Amino acid sequence: MVLTQYSGKILGPIARFFGWIMNGIYMFFSNTFGVESIALSIIILTMLIYLCMFPLTLKQQKFSKLSQKMQPELQAIQKKYGNRKDQASMMAMQEETQKLYEKYGISPTGSCLQAVVQMPIWFALYRVFQNVPAYVSSVKGVFADLVNGIMNVSGYQNIMTKLTETYNLGVQTDFTVKDKTALYNYIVDVVYKLPSSGWDTLKDKFPDLSGVIDTTNTSVHGFNYFLGMNISDTPLAIIKNAASNHLYLILIAAILVPVFSYITQVLSLKLMPQAGGDNDQMAKQMKMMNNTMPVFMAFMCFITPVGLGIYWIAGAVCRIAQQFLINKHMEKVNLDDIIAKNQEKAKKKREKMGIAENQINNAARMSTRRNTTLSTLTEEEKEEKLKKAAEYTSKANPNSLAAKANMVREFNEKNNK
Repeated sequence: MVLTQYSGKILGPIARFFGWIMNGIYMFFSNTFGVESIALSIIILTMLIYLCMFPLTLKQQKFSKLSQKMQPELQAIQKKYGNRKDQASMMAMQEETQKLYEKYGISPTGSCLQAVVQMPIWFALYRVFQNVPAYVSSVKGVFADLVNGIMNVSGYQNIMTKLTETYNLGVQTDFTVKDKTALYNYIVDVVYKLPSSGWDTLKDKFPDLSGVIDTTNTSVHGFNYFLGMNISDTPLAIIKNAASNHLYLILIAAILVPVFSYITQVLSLKLMPQAGGDNDQMAKQMKMMNNTMPVFMAFMCFITPVGLGIYWIAGAVCRIAQQFLINKHMEKVNLDDIIAKNQEKAKKKREKMGIAENQINNAARMSTRRNTTLSTLTEEEKEEKLKKAAEYTSKANPNSLAAKANMVREFNEKNNK
């Protein structure tokens, strides 16, 4: 029973999965090298995530390159139909555009796939970094002696409640519950979130546990602090606390987290090929998004845990290295070969759906012939054909579609009058 974990049906399992991986990384470095560091575990986890996402990233880069090559043809279609807004022209333009995308083997929404995949990862990691002991069992074990000692002190519930309120820890606790496992988890949550001054208060409230409190505090500083910052705190909270206590080095370190996030995001975006040309609407939207995204990420770094900022910075560094290698690879790729393969795939896909190439061509010729025939008729001939059609429908079987169409037409005419 782990009440401090997020219980969401989608993000909950993802967060627990990442917590399990982080615990394995943490234990590996602890047992092999004697290094206990959550920040290091986050960096290694980031590298593994981007390694797993590399095939998707490579596919994204091919999309961008093919989209650039496709732009002249796409713009020619747009120019061809210009401002024609009639239904026939719109449908014809849509059909030609769809065939063009099939030719190049890309999707209009292909550039959004990576962002869609990354969003649940970000939100799940936010949950993990916000409360590491709830997901990394090895870290939670560090608090065992202290928590058991606190639970043996009479009236500890009131003391822990006041500590939570005094330091505004932002954790949800209920020390009135009877479940001892829940109480254990709540105490871990509170102790894990305590600032440096909070540990001194803890010793004042539990003087008999001073030795255990000092040992636990030392362990927490060893694995959960990065450049003097608690990775579960937000840079904004650290800046406020550091400014009030004149801890200027920590204040600078907290400011550098969003600054480095912005710089690395900009560098990674500079290396990425952009879809579309300068005059393309999609290219303009992508350019605007690339300009605003680093600013947004820097802002988010102020109000989310430092651990998430470390993830974003490490991720941007991974993307920079990854993008450099991909750019070198893409220089050697023959786009014409890729287009030819995509055309063959599109053809096989249509044939599987029962639409052979000759059927498409025949349908196109029949449509063209029919449109040409109608366009060459004189006004008198058109009126004669419409008259004959009206006579035919007037004598239609009462149960036929033509008879029903007549009823609808007569109903509309009456209403219009």
